[in-house]
Amino acid sequence: MVIGAIVAVCILLLILGFLVPRLSRGPERGVERGLGLGGRAGAKAPGPIGRLLSKSFGTSSRAAAKSASTGRRGRGKLPL
Repeated sequence: MVIGAIVAVCILLLILGFLVPRLSRGPERGVERGLGLGGRAGAKAPGPIGRLLSKSFGTSSRAAAKSASTGRRGRGKLPL
């Protein structure tokens, strides 16, 4: 369920980055803020569970940022 939500957010950021590159920065920051908050909360769990939870939020954050930047880069390569 959570993986599906992250995939949906990445696809949404990719499309948004392609269609309106300048306006995609705000939603990207919002996703980063939310995932950062989850990562900080997960890091408070004890032992290896905390590292695992924090790492999963960090990986999701990187994936969202990469998909938004890929959309903007794709738009920049258009011959228009």
